[in-house]
Amino acid sequence: MSRLRLVLARHGQTAANAQHVLDSRPPGFPLNEKGWAQAEALGDRLRGDPVTAVHASVAVRARQTAEPVAAAHDLEVQVVEGVHEVFCGELEGRSGRAALERFMAVYNAWWKGDFDARMPGGESAHDVRARFLPAIDRILDGASGDVVLVSHGAAIRLAAAALLGDTAETRFLPNAGLVVLRPENGGWVLEHWDGAEPVVGDVTAGAPPR
Repeated sequence: MSRLRLVLARHGQTAANAQHVLDSRPPGFPLNEKGWAQAEALGDRLRGDPVTAVHASVAVRARQTAEPVAAAHDLEVQVVEGVHEVFCGELEGRSGRAALERFMAVYNAWWKGDFDARMPGGESAHDVRARFLPAIDRILDGASGDVVLVSHGAAIRLAAAALLGDTAETRFLPNAGLVVLRPENGGWVLEHWDGAEPVVGDVTAGAPPR
């Protein structure tokens, strides 16, 4: 059996991403044309890897992104509760600089160690980790090879930081980008993090507002 790796993939682009709309409540927007192309490219990218399971959040965009990956390995997409995006609360469905700046104020507080900071009417970093990390434990229980989980930019970044240690460097994750982790000595180490210049307005992945 291949050694275990956790492959965290961000979903492909949606109209909400392209229009800088805060879209966190499932089921959310579907993939747009570019997002479908990104999903197909992700399937091709992972075709030769030892993928043994493909999971996705309950959001439509995550499930759609996972489909080509699963198809490349003759697998079914398994939908997982608890790994959806950070809930934006009162900012849900909003765009424009004022809303995005409010989101980023909380987001930036998290990276300074204030995990109690909360989206207005929404979640804190502690809330997200409390649902996301147990879900990872469930999908990895007894697993081997590459376990793929298609999720969301902010949620992936929070979970990866928790697994690697909060002093680990994390950064923006583009649509259909990957974070690859492997277990080592009772913890986790980073094998790969797709890097890209932030897309202005793509705040849920860590980019500045317009």
